Amino acid sequence: MKKIAIVLCVLVLATSLFAQGSKEDSGYNVYLITMDQSDQHWVNVDKGAQKAATELGGITYKWLAPDVKDDAKQIESINNAVAGGADAILLAANGRNAVTAALKEAESAGVTIVYVDSAADFPAVRTLATDNTAAGNTAGMEMLKALKADGVTSGKIGIIGVSSATASTVARETGFRKAYEGTDFQLLETQYSNGDAAVAKDMSANFITQGVVALFGSNEGSTVGVGNAIAETNRKIVGVGFDKSDMILSLIKGGHLLATMAQNPDVMGYEGMKTAVKALKGEPVGSDYYDTGVSVLTKADL
Repeated sequence: MKKIAIVLCVLVLATSLFAQGSKEDSGYNVYLITMDQSDQHWVNVDKGAQKAATELGGITYKWLAPDVKDDAKQIESINNAVAGGADAILLAANGRNAVTAALKEAESAGVTIVYVDSAADFPAVRTLATDNTAAGNTAGMEMLKALKADGVTSGKIGIIGVSSATASTVARETGFRKAYEGTDFQLLETQYSNGDAAVAKDMSANFITQGVVALFGSNEGSTVGVGNAIAETNRKIVGVGFDKSDMILSLIKGGHLLATMAQNPDVMGYEGMKTAVKALKGEPVGSDYYDTGVSVLTKADL
């Protein structure tokens, strides 16, 4: 009986080791799920994740995201990733609360969650993002400096946001508004474009009819809309925004935007992938929050 018990123990141990070895041999399935697939910002997150996956080796990687910013579609993407055998998901949450139930199910299925760019209200291994409050404050200060240089010390300022539920852009707006505390400027109620450049342009044009002296866009689509609206007016309006797409850089070169806060989406994807693989291997990943940095880009920098 002892011999049989020993043999059984050896077989169980061997089976366990074989299963672990098989997992190592087959690698990991990692999905990137962003808010949409249209913004150049997300394209660059994908490039960073791809680069890290190639360098690490043994990674089956897929970028899965809605065609437009939509909570229901992002939930569907998360569910599809879990059904597809995801070991880890790199997620840029469209809203803090909308996807939490889907993430709970993913966690129950053994999926590792890493946030890139924007977190949801659900625990994750790590968040890799811009310090959005600080970056928004920098945007506000750059605008304020330009207004004062033009001799403008009061007036209305319009803000184009994404949605009231998107944590990253809400934090940018918070930081931006802090830059104007104690000044004579009036910051109007934020208008939400859901990141749609055409909608943001119309909202910006409406602000312009209200006599604003400046406009702020809190993401790529909003910033493009702000710049395009300014380009179509003959008034002097200071425009500042976020992200670094070809269109935004063109608007800066054309003098329609003063500056943009250039994030590092490739770093988010690259370090996010490395973080996910470390977590899957049971290795330490470092601090809970990784600041991926931001730079101010003006015409002088291009």
